[in-house]
Amino acid sequence: MLTAFGYPMIVCLVYLFILGTVVGSFLNVCIYRIPTKERLFESLRAIVSPKSRCPKCGHGIPIWFNVPVLGWLMLRGRCYHCRGWISIRYPLLEFANGLLWVILYWMHIPDGFHATLNDSMVHGLHGPVSSVAAASWLPHWCLTPRAILHWQFFYHLVLVEALFVASFIDIDLRIIPDGSTLPAMVVGVVGAALVPVLYLTPVFHQEMRIGNELRFLLPDSLDWLVLENPIPQWIEAYPHLHGLAVSLAGLIIGGGIVWLVRLIGFWALNREAMGFGDVILMALIGSFLGWQATLIVFFLAPMIALTVVAATWLSRRQRELPFGPYLSLAALIVILFWKPVWRQFEPIFGSGPMLLVAGLIMAVAFAVVMRGFRFIMELFGLASYDDEWYAGEWTSADHLFHFSGETVDPDQGRWPQSGSAWPGQHSSRGWTQYHIWRHGPNR
Repeated sequence: MLTAFGYPMIVCLVYLFILGTVVGSFLNVCIYRIPTKERLFESLRAIVSPKSRCPKCGHGIPIWFNVPVLGWLMLRGRCYHCRGWISIRYPLLEFANGLLWVILYWMHIPDGFHATLNDSMVHGLHGPVSSVAAASWLPHWCLTPRAILHWQFFYHLVLVEALFVASFIDIDLRIIPDGSTLPAMVVGVVGAALVPVLYLTPVFHQEMRIGNELRFLLPDSLDWLVLENPIPQWIEAYPHLHGLAVSLAGLIIGGGIVWLVRLIGFWALNREAMGFGDVILMALIGSFLGWQATLIVFFLAPMIALTVVAATWLSRRQRELPFGPYLSLAALIVILFWKPVWRQFEPIFGSGPMLLVAGLIMAVAFAVVMRGFRFIMELFGLASYDDEWYAGEWTSADHLFHFSGETVDPDQGRWPQSGSAWPGQHSSRGWTQYHIWRHGPNR
Protein backbone atom coordinates (compact mmCIF):
# COMPACT_ATOMS: atom_id res chain seq x y z
CA MET A 1 0.00 0.00 0.00
CA LEU A 2 1.14 3.52 -0.80
CA THR A 3 -0.88 5.31 1.89
CA ALA A 4 0.88 6.96 4.83
CA PHE A 5 2.51 4.31 7.07
CA GLY A 6 0.40 1.68 5.30
CA TYR A 7 -2.79 2.74 7.09
CA PRO A 8 -6.15 2.05 5.38
CA MET A 9 -7.28 4.83 3.07
CA ILE A 10 -10.41 5.60 5.12
CA VAL A 11 -8.30 6.26 8.23
CA CYS A 12 -6.02 8.64 6.32
CA LEU A 13 -8.96 10.51 4.81
CA VAL A 14 -10.76 11.02 8.14
CA TYR A 15 -7.58 12.29 9.75
CA LEU A 16 -6.90 14.63 6.84
CA PHE A 17 -10.45 15.99 6.90
CA ILE A 18 -10.17 16.90 10.59
CA LEU A 19 -6.76 18.46 10.08
CA GLY A 20 -8.02 20.31 6.98
CA THR A 21 -10.88 21.92 8.91
CA VAL A 22 -8.43 23.10 11.58
CA VAL A 23 -6.21 24.66 8.93
CA GLY A 24 -9.37 26.07 7.30
CA SER A 25 -10.05 28.01 10.49
CA PHE A 26 -6.60 29.55 10.17
CA LEU A 27 -7.26 30.34 6.50
CA ASN A 28 -10.39 32.26 7.55
CA VAL A 29 -8.13 34.47 9.64
CA CYS A 30 -5.76 34.94 6.70
CA ILE A 31 -8.59 35.89 4.34
CA TYR A 32 -9.86 38.50 6.79
CA ARG A 33 -6.58 39.99 8.06
CA ILE A 34 -4.07 39.90 5.19
CA PRO A 35 -5.87 42.65 3.20
CA THR A 36 -5.99 44.94 6.24
CA LYS A 37 -2.31 45.84 5.80
CA GLU A 38 -0.56 47.04 2.67
CA ARG A 39 3.02 46.01 3.42
CA LEU A 40 3.96 42.34 3.15
CA PHE A 41 5.48 41.81 6.59
CA GLU A 42 2.78 43.83 8.32
CA SER A 43 0.07 41.70 6.69
CA LEU A 44 1.84 38.51 7.78
CA ARG A 45 2.21 39.85 11.33
CA ALA A 46 -1.49 40.68 11.40
CA ILE A 47 -2.32 36.99 10.96
CA VAL A 48 -1.06 36.04 14.43
CA SER A 49 -1.83 39.20 16.38
CA PRO A 50 -4.24 40.02 17.94
CA LYS A 51 -6.13 36.89 18.91
CA SER A 52 -9.45 36.07 17.31
CA ARG A 53 -12.38 38.00 18.73
CA CYS A 54 -15.98 38.88 17.94
CA PRO A 55 -16.07 41.75 15.41
CA LYS A 56 -19.16 43.24 17.13
CA CYS A 57 -18.40 43.22 20.86
CA GLY A 58 -14.63 42.65 20.75
CA HIS A 59 -14.63 39.75 23.25
CA GLY A 60 -12.31 36.81 22.65
CA ILE A 61 -13.75 33.49 21.59
CA PRO A 62 -13.51 30.77 24.30
CA ILE A 63 -11.21 27.98 23.20
CA TRP A 64 -13.89 25.29 23.59
CA PHE A 65 -16.05 27.19 21.08
CA ASN A 66 -13.17 27.71 18.66
CA VAL A 67 -13.37 24.15 17.31
CA PRO A 68 -13.82 24.25 13.52
CA VAL A 69 -17.41 23.75 12.27
CA LEU A 70 -18.59 22.24 15.59
CA GLY A 71 -17.91 25.47 17.50
CA TRP A 72 -20.21 27.41 15.18
CA LEU A 73 -22.90 24.72 15.53
CA MET A 74 -22.67 24.72 19.33
CA LEU A 75 -23.05 28.50 19.40
CA ARG A 76 -25.87 28.25 16.83
CA GLY A 77 -24.22 30.92 14.76
CA ARG A 78 -24.13 33.55 17.55
CA CYS A 79 -21.42 35.18 19.64
CA TYR A 80 -21.03 33.69 23.13
CA HIS A 81 -21.04 37.17 24.77
CA CYS A 82 -23.18 39.58 22.73
CA ARG A 83 -25.29 36.98 20.87
CA GLY A 84 -24.55 38.76 17.61
CA TRP A 85 -24.76 36.72 14.42
CA ILE A 86 -21.61 34.97 13.14
CA SER A 87 -21.52 34.49 9.39
CA ILE A 88 -22.09 30.93 8.17
CA ARG A 89 -19.25 31.52 5.73
CA TYR A 90 -16.67 30.61 8.40
CA PRO A 91 -17.81 27.00 9.01
CA LEU A 92 -18.49 26.53 5.30
CA LEU A 93 -14.92 27.47 4.39
CA GLU A 94 -13.57 25.22 7.15
CA PHE A 95 -15.64 22.31 5.86
CA ALA A 96 -14.67 23.04 2.25
CA ASN A 97 -10.98 23.07 3.14
CA GLY A 98 -11.25 19.73 4.92
CA LEU A 99 -12.99 18.28 1.88
CA LEU A 100 -10.27 19.76 -0.32
CA TRP A 101 -7.58 17.91 1.65
CA VAL A 102 -9.48 14.65 1.24
CA ILE A 103 -9.93 15.02 -2.52
CA LEU A 104 -6.31 16.05 -3.05
CA TYR A 105 -5.01 13.04 -1.12
CA TRP A 106 -7.42 10.66 -2.85
CA MET A 107 -6.21 11.76 -6.29
CA HIS A 108 -2.53 11.72 -5.35
CA ILE A 109 -2.29 8.41 -3.48
CA PRO A 110 -3.69 5.30 -5.22
CA ASP A 111 -5.44 2.76 -3.00
CA GLY A 112 -4.82 -0.97 -3.05
CA PHE A 113 -2.12 -3.42 -2.00
CA HIS A 114 -0.57 -3.58 -5.46
CA ALA A 115 -0.79 0.15 -6.29
CA THR A 116 2.11 1.75 -8.16
CA LEU A 117 3.21 5.24 -9.16
CA ASN A 118 1.43 4.92 -12.48
CA ASP A 119 -1.93 4.40 -10.70
CA SER A 120 -1.83 7.94 -9.33
CA MET A 121 -3.90 10.53 -11.21
CA VAL A 122 -1.16 13.10 -10.61
CA HIS A 123 1.83 11.06 -11.75
CA GLY A 124 1.86 11.21 -15.55
CA LEU A 125 4.22 10.35 -18.37
CA HIS A 126 7.86 11.37 -17.74
CA GLY A 127 7.06 12.02 -14.08
CA PRO A 128 9.71 11.61 -11.33
CA VAL A 129 10.92 8.09 -10.53
CA SER A 130 12.93 6.47 -7.76
CA SER A 131 16.05 6.16 -9.93
CA VAL A 132 16.79 9.84 -9.27
CA ALA A 133 18.03 8.81 -5.81
CA ALA A 134 21.42 7.89 -7.27
CA ALA A 135 22.20 11.54 -8.08
CA SER A 136 20.23 13.20 -5.26
CA TRP A 137 21.39 14.64 -1.97
CA LEU A 138 18.48 12.99 -0.15
CA PRO A 139 18.66 9.46 1.32
CA HIS A 140 17.08 6.65 -0.64
CA TRP A 141 14.13 6.20 1.72
CA CYS A 142 13.00 9.78 0.93
CA LEU A 143 12.62 8.91 -2.75
CA THR A 144 10.64 5.67 -2.71
CA PRO A 145 7.35 5.57 -4.69
CA ARG A 146 5.36 6.17 -1.48
CA ALA A 147 7.60 9.08 -0.50
CA ILE A 148 7.42 10.63 -3.99
CA LEU A 149 3.61 10.69 -3.95
CA HIS A 150 3.46 12.16 -0.45
CA TRP A 151 6.09 14.79 -1.25
CA GLN A 152 3.97 15.84 -4.22
CA PHE A 153 0.80 15.84 -2.11
CA PHE A 154 2.17 18.20 0.55
CA TYR A 155 3.86 20.36 -2.09
CA HIS A 156 0.65 20.82 -4.06
CA LEU A 157 -1.28 21.28 -0.82
CA VAL A 158 0.75 24.42 -0.05
CA LEU A 159 -0.17 25.79 -3.47
CA VAL A 160 -3.87 24.95 -3.12
CA GLU A 161 -4.09 26.58 0.32
CA ALA A 162 -2.43 29.75 -0.98
CA LEU A 163 -4.84 29.81 -3.93
CA PHE A 164 -7.73 29.27 -1.49
CA VAL A 165 -6.81 32.42 0.44
CA ALA A 166 -6.02 34.53 -2.63
CA SER A 167 -9.27 33.56 -4.37
CA PHE A 168 -11.59 34.56 -1.55
CA ILE A 169 -9.74 37.82 -1.01
CA ASP A 170 -10.11 38.52 -4.72
CA ILE A 171 -13.83 37.72 -4.55
CA ASP A 172 -14.34 40.06 -1.60
CA LEU A 173 -12.11 43.00 -2.48
CA ARG A 174 -11.00 42.54 -6.12
CA ILE A 175 -7.35 42.45 -5.01
CA ILE A 176 -4.72 39.74 -4.57
CA PRO A 177 -2.32 40.98 -1.85
CA ASP A 178 1.30 39.84 -1.79
CA GLY A 179 0.81 38.27 1.63
CA SER A 180 -1.36 35.56 0.06
CA THR A 181 1.08 34.68 -2.75
CA LEU A 182 4.73 35.59 -2.17
CA PRO A 183 5.40 33.39 0.92
CA ALA A 184 4.00 30.35 -0.90
CA MET A 185 6.05 31.24 -3.99
CA VAL A 186 9.22 31.01 -1.91
CA VAL A 187 8.13 27.55 -0.76
CA GLY A 188 7.52 26.58 -4.38
CA VAL A 189 11.01 27.55 -5.58
CA VAL A 190 12.97 26.33 -2.55
CA GLY A 191 10.98 23.09 -2.27
CA ALA A 192 11.53 22.27 -5.95
CA ALA A 193 15.28 22.70 -5.54
CA LEU A 194 15.59 20.70 -2.29
CA VAL A 195 13.28 17.81 -3.20
CA PRO A 196 13.87 16.89 -6.87
CA VAL A 197 10.75 14.72 -7.31
CA LEU A 198 8.02 17.37 -7.06
CA TYR A 199 7.61 18.26 -10.73
CA LEU A 200 4.71 17.06 -12.87
CA THR A 201 6.71 16.85 -16.08
CA PRO A 202 10.34 17.65 -17.00
CA VAL A 203 11.31 21.19 -17.90
CA PHE A 204 11.78 20.08 -21.50
CA HIS A 205 11.05 16.98 -23.53
CA GLN A 206 10.52 16.15 -27.17
CA GLU A 207 8.54 13.44 -28.95
CA MET A 208 10.85 11.30 -31.04
CA ARG A 209 8.42 11.25 -33.96
CA ILE A 210 8.28 15.05 -34.07
CA GLY A 211 12.06 15.20 -33.59
CA ASN A 212 12.66 12.95 -36.61
CA GLU A 213 10.36 15.10 -38.74
CA LEU A 214 12.13 18.29 -37.64
CA ARG A 215 15.51 16.77 -38.37
CA PHE A 216 14.29 16.09 -41.90
CA LEU A 217 12.86 19.59 -42.40
CA LEU A 218 15.41 21.80 -40.65
CA PRO A 219 18.80 22.59 -42.17
CA ASP A 220 21.86 20.83 -40.81
CA SER A 221 22.95 23.94 -38.92
CA LEU A 222 19.85 23.64 -36.69
CA ASP A 223 20.15 19.95 -35.84
CA TRP A 224 21.16 20.94 -32.31
CA LEU A 225 17.51 21.87 -31.69
CA VAL A 226 16.49 18.22 -32.01
CA LEU A 227 17.17 15.92 -29.05
CA GLU A 228 18.56 12.43 -29.40
CA ASN A 229 16.39 11.26 -26.47
CA PRO A 230 12.92 12.36 -25.38
CA ILE A 231 14.39 13.88 -22.18
CA PRO A 232 17.79 15.62 -21.91
CA GLN A 233 20.37 13.54 -20.05
CA TRP A 234 21.31 16.35 -17.66
CA ILE A 235 17.92 16.00 -15.94
CA GLU A 236 18.88 12.67 -14.36
CA ALA A 237 22.48 13.75 -13.78
CA TYR A 238 21.52 16.96 -11.88
CA PRO A 239 18.06 16.39 -10.35
CA HIS A 240 18.19 19.29 -7.88
CA LEU A 241 19.24 21.73 -10.58
CA HIS A 242 16.44 20.39 -12.76
CA GLY A 243 13.88 20.90 -9.98
CA LEU A 244 15.00 24.50 -9.63
CA ALA A 245 14.82 24.96 -13.41
CA VAL A 246 11.25 23.62 -13.52
CA SER A 247 10.13 26.04 -10.82
CA LEU A 248 11.89 29.11 -12.19
CA ALA A 249 10.74 28.43 -15.75
CA GLY A 250 7.16 28.11 -14.56
CA LEU A 251 7.43 31.28 -12.48
CA ILE A 252 8.85 33.36 -15.33
CA ILE A 253 6.57 32.03 -18.07
CA GLY A 254 3.46 32.02 -15.84
CA GLY A 255 3.91 35.62 -14.77
CA GLY A 256 5.23 36.66 -18.18
CA ILE A 257 2.25 35.44 -20.18
CA VAL A 258 -0.19 37.38 -17.99
CA TRP A 259 2.06 40.44 -18.23
CA LEU A 260 1.98 40.06 -22.01
CA VAL A 261 -1.81 39.90 -21.95
CA ARG A 262 -1.87 43.08 -19.86
CA LEU A 263 0.30 44.87 -22.40
CA ILE A 264 -1.70 43.67 -25.41
CA GLY A 265 -4.97 44.42 -23.66
CA PHE A 266 -3.89 47.96 -22.81
CA TRP A 267 -2.76 48.52 -26.40
CA ALA A 268 -5.99 47.14 -27.86
CA LEU A 269 -8.55 48.43 -25.33
CA ASN A 270 -6.61 51.32 -23.77
CA ARG A 271 -7.10 49.82 -20.34
CA GLU A 272 -5.78 46.97 -18.23
CA ALA A 273 -7.14 43.57 -19.28
CA MET A 274 -5.81 41.85 -16.14
CA GLY A 275 -4.57 43.15 -12.80
CA PHE A 276 -1.01 42.91 -11.52
CA GLY A 277 -2.23 40.57 -8.80
CA ASP A 278 -3.07 38.04 -11.51
CA VAL A 279 0.55 38.28 -12.72
CA ILE A 280 1.85 37.31 -9.28
CA LEU A 281 -0.82 34.59 -8.94
CA MET A 282 0.20 32.96 -12.22
CA ALA A 283 3.86 33.22 -11.22
CA LEU A 284 2.91 31.42 -7.99
CA ILE A 285 1.15 28.65 -9.93
CA GLY A 286 4.11 28.34 -12.27
CA SER A 287 6.61 28.02 -9.43
CA PHE A 288 4.79 24.88 -8.28
CA LEU A 289 3.53 23.28 -11.50
CA GLY A 290 6.13 24.17 -14.13
CA TRP A 291 5.64 26.09 -17.34
CA GLN A 292 3.70 23.45 -19.29
CA ALA A 293 0.99 22.94 -16.68
CA THR A 294 0.84 26.71 -16.10
CA LEU A 295 0.10 27.36 -19.76
CA ILE A 296 -2.66 24.76 -19.62
CA VAL A 297 -4.08 26.56 -16.57
CA PHE A 298 -3.96 29.88 -18.41
CA PHE A 299 -5.98 28.56 -21.36
CA LEU A 300 -8.39 26.54 -19.22
CA ALA A 301 -9.30 29.41 -16.83
CA PRO A 302 -11.11 31.57 -19.45
CA MET A 303 -13.29 28.61 -20.42
CA ILE A 304 -14.36 28.17 -16.80
CA ALA A 305 -14.89 31.92 -16.43
CA LEU A 306 -17.03 32.14 -19.58
CA THR A 307 -19.17 29.26 -18.38
CA VAL A 308 -19.82 30.94 -15.02
CA VAL A 309 -20.34 34.39 -16.54
CA ALA A 310 -22.80 33.04 -19.11
CA ALA A 311 -24.84 31.51 -16.29
CA THR A 312 -24.89 34.65 -14.12
CA TRP A 313 -24.72 37.54 -16.61
CA LEU A 314 -28.48 37.96 -16.98
CA SER A 315 -28.88 38.49 -13.23
CA ARG A 316 -25.71 40.51 -12.47
CA ARG A 317 -24.63 42.08 -15.78
CA GLN A 318 -21.12 42.75 -14.51
CA ARG A 319 -18.52 43.94 -17.01
CA GLU A 320 -15.66 43.07 -14.68
CA LEU A 321 -15.05 39.93 -12.68
CA PRO A 322 -12.23 38.71 -10.43
CA PHE A 323 -10.12 36.38 -12.56
CA GLY A 324 -8.04 34.98 -9.69
CA PRO A 325 -10.64 32.39 -8.57
CA TYR A 326 -10.88 30.99 -12.09
CA LEU A 327 -7.10 30.69 -12.37
CA SER A 328 -7.10 28.91 -9.01
CA LEU A 329 -9.91 26.55 -10.02
CA ALA A 330 -8.16 25.74 -13.29
CA ALA A 331 -4.93 25.01 -11.39
CA LEU A 332 -6.81 22.67 -9.05
CA ILE A 333 -8.36 20.81 -11.99
CA VAL A 334 -4.98 20.44 -13.69
CA ILE A 335 -3.46 19.00 -10.50
CA LEU A 336 -6.28 16.57 -9.76
CA PHE A 337 -6.59 15.27 -13.31
CA TRP A 338 -3.03 15.74 -14.48
CA LYS A 339 -2.67 12.33 -16.14
CA PRO A 340 -5.65 12.63 -18.58
CA VAL A 341 -5.00 16.35 -19.09
CA TRP A 342 -1.35 15.79 -19.95
CA ARG A 343 -2.27 12.95 -22.29
CA GLN A 344 -4.14 15.49 -24.43
CA PHE A 345 -1.51 18.23 -24.36
CA GLU A 346 1.69 16.17 -24.35
CA PRO A 347 2.06 16.11 -28.17
CA ILE A 348 1.84 19.93 -28.24
CA PHE A 349 4.49 20.50 -25.59
CA GLY A 350 6.68 17.81 -27.11
CA SER A 351 6.96 19.63 -30.42
CA GLY A 352 10.29 21.23 -29.54
CA PRO A 353 11.15 24.52 -31.29
CA MET A 354 7.83 24.54 -33.13
CA LEU A 355 6.18 25.44 -29.81
CA LEU A 356 7.88 28.86 -29.88
CA VAL A 357 6.51 29.53 -33.36
CA ALA A 358 3.01 28.51 -32.26
CA GLY A 359 3.24 30.79 -29.22
CA LEU A 360 4.25 33.77 -31.34
CA ILE A 361 1.38 33.17 -33.76
CA MET A 362 -1.12 32.96 -30.87
CA ALA A 363 0.15 36.22 -29.34
CA VAL A 364 -0.27 38.05 -32.67
CA ALA A 365 -3.72 36.53 -33.18
CA PHE A 366 -4.80 37.61 -29.68
CA ALA A 367 -3.69 41.19 -30.36
CA VAL A 368 -5.61 41.26 -33.65
CA VAL A 369 -8.77 39.87 -32.04
CA MET A 370 -8.67 42.38 -29.17
CA ARG A 371 -8.11 45.27 -31.56
CA GLY A 372 -10.95 44.05 -33.76
CA PHE A 373 -13.23 43.84 -30.73
CA ARG A 374 -12.58 47.49 -29.92
CA PHE A 375 -13.17 48.48 -33.56
CA ILE A 376 -16.56 46.72 -33.59
CA MET A 377 -17.57 48.39 -30.33
CA GLU A 378 -16.75 51.82 -31.74
CA LEU A 379 -18.37 51.02 -35.10
CA PHE A 380 -21.73 50.26 -33.50
CA GLY A 381 -21.49 53.21 -31.11
CA LEU A 382 -21.37 51.11 -27.98
CA ALA A 383 -19.98 52.61 -24.78
CA SER A 384 -16.22 52.39 -24.79
CA TYR A 385 -14.06 51.81 -21.79
CA ASP A 386 -12.41 55.19 -22.29
CA ASP A 387 -15.69 57.07 -21.97
CA GLU A 388 -16.82 55.03 -19.00
CA TRP A 389 -13.69 55.07 -16.93
CA TYR A 390 -11.62 58.08 -17.95
CA ALA A 391 -13.71 60.82 -19.58
CA GLY A 392 -16.93 60.88 -17.59
CA GLU A 393 -19.03 63.98 -16.92
CA TRP A 394 -19.06 66.34 -13.95
CA THR A 395 -22.28 65.38 -12.22
CA SER A 396 -24.15 67.39 -9.60
CA ALA A 397 -23.08 64.89 -6.95
CA ASP A 398 -19.43 65.42 -7.90
CA HIS A 399 -19.94 69.19 -7.69
CA LEU A 400 -21.54 69.02 -4.25
CA PHE A 401 -18.83 66.71 -2.95
CA HIS A 402 -16.11 68.98 -4.24
CA PHE A 403 -17.83 72.12 -2.90
CA SER A 404 -18.36 70.59 0.54
CA GLY A 405 -14.66 69.78 0.74
CA GLU A 406 -13.63 73.28 -0.31
CA THR A 407 -16.00 75.20 1.99
CA VAL A 408 -15.98 73.37 5.29
CA ASP A 409 -16.37 76.66 7.17
CA PRO A 410 -19.89 78.04 6.41
CA ASP A 411 -18.50 81.62 6.68
CA GLN A 412 -15.53 80.98 4.43
CA GLY A 413 -15.13 83.65 1.75
CA ARG A 414 -18.23 85.56 2.90
CA TRP A 415 -18.94 88.96 4.51
CA PRO A 416 -20.10 88.78 8.12
CA GLN A 417 -23.81 88.10 8.21
CA SER A 418 -26.30 90.22 10.11
CA GLY A 419 -27.78 89.09 13.40
CA SER A 420 -31.12 88.47 11.71
CA ALA A 421 -30.02 84.99 10.63
CA TRP A 422 -31.87 82.08 12.20
CA PRO A 423 -30.18 81.24 15.54
CA GLY A 424 -30.43 77.49 15.02
CA GLN A 425 -28.57 77.55 11.70
CA HIS A 426 -25.14 76.87 13.21
CA SER A 427 -26.48 74.61 15.93
CA SER A 428 -28.10 72.27 13.44
CA ARG A 429 -24.76 71.85 11.68
CA GLY A 430 -22.64 71.54 14.83
CA TRP A 431 -20.91 74.92 14.34
CA THR A 432 -22.20 76.78 17.40
CA GLN A 433 -19.03 76.67 19.54
CA TYR A 434 -16.80 77.37 16.53
CA HIS A 435 -18.94 80.44 15.66
CA ILE A 436 -18.77 81.74 19.23
CA TRP A 437 -14.99 81.26 19.34
CA ARG A 438 -14.44 83.08 16.05
CA HIS A 439 -17.03 85.90 16.19
CA GLY A 440 -17.83 86.26 19.90
CA PRO A 441 -20.96 85.36 21.88
CA ASN A 442 -22.96 88.38 20.67
CA ARG A 443 -23.01 87.56 16.97
